[in-house]
Amino acid sequence: MQETPDADDDLLELLDEPEHGEGEHRHSDRPWRILIVDDDGDVHKATELAMQGLTVEGQPLVFLHASSAAQARQLLASEDDLAVVLLDVVMESEDAGLQLVRHIRDELRLNAVRIVLRTGQPGYAPEIETVQAYDINDYKTKSELTRTRLYTVLTAAVRSYRQICALEANRRGLEMIVESSTSLSRMRGLSRFAEGVVTQLCALLGILPEGLVCAQMGGEHGQEVRIVAAAGQYSGLIDRPLAQVKIAAVRERLERCLREQQNLYDDGTCLYFGMGQGRAMAALVDVGRELDELDQQLLRAFCSNIAVGFENVVLYSQLLDQAYNDPLLRLPNRNRFVELLDKNLKDPAGVTLALIDIDDFSDINDAFGHHFGDQVLQAVVHRMAEMLGLNTAMARVGADTFGVLGEHAKVCPESVQAVFAEPFMVAGERLQLSATTGLVRLGESKAIGSELLLDAQIALKRAKQQQRGSSQYFSAAMGSDARERFKLLMGLRTGFEESQLFVVYQPQVQLETGRIIGAEALLRWRTVDGRFVPPDQFIPLAEQSGLIIPIGEFVMRTACNQLNKLRSLGYDDFRMAVNVSMAQFRHPGFIDMLARSLQDCGVHGQNIELEITESMAMEDADLVLRVLADIKQLGFSVAIDDFGTGFSSLSQLRQLQVDRLKIDRAFVQEAQSSTAGSTIAQMVVNLGRGLGLTVIAEGIETEEQRQYLIGLGCHEGQGWLFAKPMPAEELEAWMKR
Repeated sequence: MQETPDADDDLLELLDEPEHGEGEHRHSDRPWRILIVDDDGDVHKATELAMQGLTVEGQPLVFLHASSAAQARQLLASEDDLAVVLLDVVMESEDAGLQLVRHIRDELRLNAVRIVLRTGQPGYAPEIETVQAYDINDYKTKSELTRTRLYTVLTAAVRSYRQICALEANRRGLEMIVESSTSLSRMRGLSRFAEGVVTQLCALLGILPEGLVCAQMGGEHGQEVRIVAAAGQYSGLIDRPLAQVKIAAVRERLERCLREQQNLYDDGTCLYFGMGQGRAMAALVDVGRELDELDQQLLRAFCSNIAVGFENVVLYSQLLDQAYNDPLLRLPNRNRFVELLDKNLKDPAGVTLALIDIDDFSDINDAFGHHFGDQVLQAVVHRMAEMLGLNTAMARVGADTFGVLGEHAKVCPESVQAVFAEPFMVAGERLQLSATTGLVRLGESKAIGSELLLDAQIALKRAKQQQRGSSQYFSAAMGSDARERFKLLMGLRTGFEESQLFVVYQPQVQLETGRIIGAEALLRWRTVDGRFVPPDQFIPLAEQSGLIIPIGEFVMRTACNQLNKLRSLGYDDFRMAVNVSMAQFRHPGFIDMLARSLQDCGVHGQNIELEITESMAMEDADLVLRVLADIKQLGFSVAIDDFGTGFSSLSQLRQLQVDRLKIDRAFVQEAQSSTAGSTIAQMVVNLGRGLGLTVIAEGIETEEQRQYLIGLGCHEGQGWLFAKPMPAEELEAWMKR
């Protein structure tokens, strides 16, 4: 049935009412752009006249005109943001309209624009496949499109266009969020990251990077809120406390956002980035328009995503701070100090590096606790900063060691002594401290970076060897000695791994009868080129480096295996003496190592004697007593080597419960030529016999020395008079003879 014009108008008003209602929330300056493509000029006029004064979704309609498909192509090349195309099917050719559809979809890639086909010749209707393939929104004959129906078609098309645009905007927004996260993840440092957030957020909202402020809320330490990034009119606020921002609207908006912990969209846009542990960021941006629901959804996704990035950057900043700064003293640490040294090498003239080591600081920690020790360090740093000047760089390079870099006049022994001249007041305690210092003049050194610290460490070590509280400048000779020792240590490690170390044995005899009673196992090192390295050079290095632990076990097992072989040859009462060091005594696995060696080699502890030095016995008497008690449980006998060179008391000697005293070779050599040497040798023999101990002398080279020692009452001896140290095979052959 043909509808009357009145009925059409009633329907039109009914359709139009809600559109005006929605239009109250939309901008009136964004009309829907409709392109009419038709070779009939009357169709253009009739369409525009029919829609005159009407709105769709609260916005007016604007019409563009093309009289052919070719003209439409030209217009489409320069015009964008078209909502609907009203397209005649048949124009300059039967399929001109459909070809234009293909052009719009395939070549121009305009997927959002809605296409409504109109034809005055129903016989030229497009095939179903064409409608499906090219997303044609509607197809009508021109006779069907009364004013009401045309409005209905356009309303449906515009609504579809708006939804597609919203979905596309949402997709693009999400893509931008992902891209911004990827881009921002490469940025290090809170300020740079916040600046990146400014750029990405403004791009997401389609505005210039103007008028945005980021503020960081302090974490568990309650630090004040500060501006970390700003743009546009607010750029002068960077790095200021938020409380000092004079623009009340900005300050109050950010404070409210942080307080309420949510995004604010009224009276401007303020975004909240929560990061946990009391930390948060807030960003205020002047968008210049009211944000719709889509914008707010995208911003919520953006904030949620970027908050994780903020958290990671803060964590990275903390890790970076810990990597290069000392958290207690707020000084650069060793890593940062090395960088500083490298920079100063560009102009080293007149610059001195010093390592200042507080003497006996561990005793302060033991006596008063680590908290008090921390306060002591803080007091020292405060005074050094006052007395060494602002142009002197300081760093904490060790637990109680400071690196100082500055002019010769400021960084010198006198200025360091002045720092520690007066007592320190710490927590009500008056402390007199001292420090030992190693210094390097940068202009006189060829070292760089960490090598300079090594040179200063060498000088510091030399100063400690001289006197507590002294200072020592580095010299090339010191460096050569240290590097030679290092090369020797590296060679020792390699030599041990490659079996260059071996054991020789020097027989021990009864002085009066000459009967063989045992042998001392002695370690030797022969390098690949056949050179022998003296034991007094490499054994101290092995002890200092800890290498003595595996080497000591090697000597013990080798000696036990040789003892087992000698027993198989008929020497049942043979005694094997093995030297041990304080480093071995301190090692927690020392006693277990001894027990395993006895068991694995099939020997008895009664046939092994451990030799310790007198100075070692006095170094840590309590430890030595405990370990000696365990050694005795295994059946070992104990001798004190080099007796007479230390300062042990008679009471200490009684407590040690040793079995044998060994007269040092120096006293044996001096016994006949020196009154002092003779006196000490006589004293050792008398002391040993008085305590019921066996006395053995080493380094006996002549018969006169042997007879003299027999006259003193010495029981046993060893030396070149009887036999030199020899490998196992030679020892066995010597004993057979």
